[in-house]
Amino acid sequence: MVKGAVWLISALVAVLITGCAAPHSVPVQDRSRTKVVRQAPSVSSSSVYVVRKGDTLYSIAFRHGLSYRTVARLNNISGDYQIYPGQRLVLKPSAQKIVRDSSAQAKSTSAKSSTVSKTDKKPVKKQIKPPKTVEKRTNSTASANRPKKTASAAGRIHWQWPSKGRLITSFKTKGQVNKGLNLAGRKGDPVFAAASGTVVYAGNGLLGYGNLIIIDHNQNFLSAYAHNSRVLVRESDKVTAGDKIAEMGRSGAERVMLHFEIRRDGVPVNPLRYLPKKQ
Repeated sequence: MVKGAVWLISALVAVLITGCAAPHSVPVQDRSRTKVVRQAPSVSSSSVYVVRKGDTLYSIAFRHGLSYRTVARLNNISGDYQIYPGQRLVLKPSAQKIVRDSSAQAKSTSAKSSTVSKTDKKPVKKQIKPPKTVEKRTNSTASANRPKKTASAAGRIHWQWPSKGRLITSFKTKGQVNKGLNLAGRKGDPVFAAASGTVVYAGNGLLGYGNLIIIDHNQNFLSAYAHNSRVLVRESDKVTAGDKIAEMGRSGAERVMLHFEIRRDGVPVNPLRYLPKKQ
């Protein structure tokens, strides 16, 4: 009798052990209770740009090969084209919704954190100072004013060579790309405005261009003058074709030269198609 009971208990233990080791459909972790965190779609640096000190709408558009009017339209920027540090600029239409949703979420989070809890007996009233919006938007970063119309804005642009130096590198779109022309010279040689227009950028914030000047001619065409040793104009200055705007140098370059570009709607084009033939 005792032996039978011992045998029966042993058999039951064996069954239990075998049952625990066998596979079954119940998961170890109850996934229905697991919180799934969904990350917001990422935005590439080529789609959104965060404005830095010294930037203008023109320099940002120039850096990314875009028309400044397109960037302004994508970001609902008014005709004065003013921007401010920390502003997120959409560079591609596909990024508009992501940036808009991100901004809305940030505002919602900010609103919730600033709400006074109903359990508080006496909310502390604080004097809220109005944001310094005007001061923020009128700093040096927002110095790119709306271009004034020039004589060439209403009709054909009359181009001329920006330097008397010889051509050392032509416009190239394949191989070793060159977005404009490289003209030789000596340090201090004059650099001339290739056409009448308004200076919309004068600075050294674009990598590889050194001291750079950008002139807006008729809202479709821009011209750029890089590697200057001295810049003789300021943003918003109105210039006439042939005006001396800089002195040649090697800032951002391996040798003294002028790098000259013409851009149509933000895209580099071959300047030789527009400049007169050299004598």
